[in-house]
Amino acid sequence: MLGIPITLYSLVKSETLSIPTTARRLIDKNYADGAKRAAAAADRVTPELTNSLREKDLKIGSPIFIRIFKESRELELWIESSSTKRFKFFRTYTIAGMSGNLGPKLAEGDLQAPEGFYAVNKRWMNPQSSYHLAFNIGYPNAYDRAHQYTGSAIMVHGSTVSIGCFAMTNEKIEEIYTLCDAALNNGQPFFRVHSFPFRLTDEKLATVSNQKWHIFWKELQAGYLHFEEHHRPPNVTVNAGRYGFAKE
Repeated sequence: MLGIPITLYSLVKSETLSIPTTARRLIDKNYADGAKRAAAAADRVTPELTNSLREKDLKIGSPIFIRIFKESRELELWIESSSTKRFKFFRTYTIAGMSGNLGPKLAEGDLQAPEGFYAVNKRWMNPQSSYHLAFNIGYPNAYDRAHQYTGSAIMVHGSTVSIGCFAMTNEKIEEIYTLCDAALNNGQPFFRVHSFPFRLTDEKLATVSNQKWHIFWKELQAGYLHFEEHHRPPNVTVNAGRYGFAKE
């Protein structure tokens, strides 16, 4: 398996996530119905999002791209410009809850949030989440599986607490979910989620050269720098247990 090139995003799974609702939420049929929940959230946040996007010559429904930086607890949301076809920065959201340390997720139950290159399709959006709204980032990807890393159901979700996932608060997940869902409904087949320990500049990596995951972070840096240069995320492949990057 390690010697065969694998296109990372061709391996995005299509399982429907099944997360039970609580007894309290079953009483509220509108909340228990995920589609209605997501629609109500979209109604709340769309007016402000539309105005803010217009100021940057962007619009709801355009393709989106997400970057996560664990050390600074930031989730960046980028949106494709219809005129340049490059992704333009829209907004940074503070990660309210996240467990573990810097470094990749290795095993189910290790409390780690992943690092690497992931993708989310329509089937991985979960409006029925026990944490208000959520989407599965796609861990383990082809790289993780090549290294026999294990784990499942790693989410970006609402609430302020999380074990191995990224909790964004209910208020902010409504904005994030709405923009992601609109992009998928408008024809984006999947959106990419790149999760990094920190901004992978040469200067930053020089300060962590003695740390365990330095070589791994250097490997991630190529994908990070690709987007910094082109403002389009790269196509990501996995060959012999290593990431590869090419223009989209």
